[in-house]
Amino acid sequence: MQALKTNQLSKVYSGKIQALTNVTLSVDTGHVFGLLGPNGAGKTTLIKILLGIVRPTSGTACILEQPINKPEVKGKVGYLPENHRYPEFLKGGEILDYFGALAGVPKRLRETNKDRLLTLVNMKKWENTKIKKYSKGMLQRLGLAQAMINDPEILFLDEPTDGVDPIGRKVIRDILHRLQEEGKTIFLNSHLLSEVEMICDQVAILNLGNLLRTGTVKELTQPSKTYQLDVSIVSPASIDKIKKLTLQMSRENGTLSVTCSGQTELNGIIDILRNQQVDIKSIIPQKQSLEESFIEILKKGVRD
Repeated sequence: MQALKTNQLSKVYSGKIQALTNVTLSVDTGHVFGLLGPNGAGKTTLIKILLGIVRPTSGTACILEQPINKPEVKGKVGYLPENHRYPEFLKGGEILDYFGALAGVPKRLRETNKDRLLTLVNMKKWENTKIKKYSKGMLQRLGLAQAMINDPEILFLDEPTDGVDPIGRKVIRDILHRLQEEGKTIFLNSHLLSEVEMICDQVAILNLGNLLRTGTVKELTQPSKTYQLDVSIVSPASIDKIKKLTLQMSRENGTLSVTCSGQTELNGIIDILRNQQVDIKSIIPQKQSLEESFIEILKKGVRD
């Protein structure tokens, strides 16, 4: 079952600002899906359309295989906006009760969900503390609990780890992994690509309203053509021969880093080292990070 699907989705503001252009994508149930793109890429517009806050100019969108304008869809969705704000005079538990009431959750169920969610996000001991005393990380964790107070099937999270310290980000990652284990679908918008790489199953890259690429994190971080060789002393003559087979080469502290155009060139480098009786301790292919892939895809998109 698909948790989310769009088909040729477009949005034009004021008849001239093209925020989205024919965006078609799908997210399977139980996946963590990352939406990436620079500022102005159209990420927020896409989320607002999916939530029914903004109407598309053309195209269609479905959540849990139902049109997004169906009222019953709203009760199956949770949303944590970026830079969310709560009244500082309220306590953490009161926030969940208030938003649960807005979502139409019955009082008895609100109490049950509140206790469970505060425990999940490790905020139970702060339940009766006013919001004004909360740190950024505490507010983000409370926001996650608020987004889940109606026990949604799909969560839209806009920059859930923004401004949170490394320990807080680890806590939020663990919470998201646990939610995924419970079968929740998570649609994540984030600028922290290292976080996305650790959390998401699939990603989509938007720029200037256009969908440039979709795929799994593994597909977008395939091994590069660079290898690190842990070797013993290499003679200057061997180095000169190796340079002829590489696109780029560097050496530091016994590690030879080479970029080859293919497997044939790498095998040639290994043959040179073996002929010189150089001890090769390891050969490690270097993987391209999601951030490197992201920048490369954006540059190609701009050129195209």
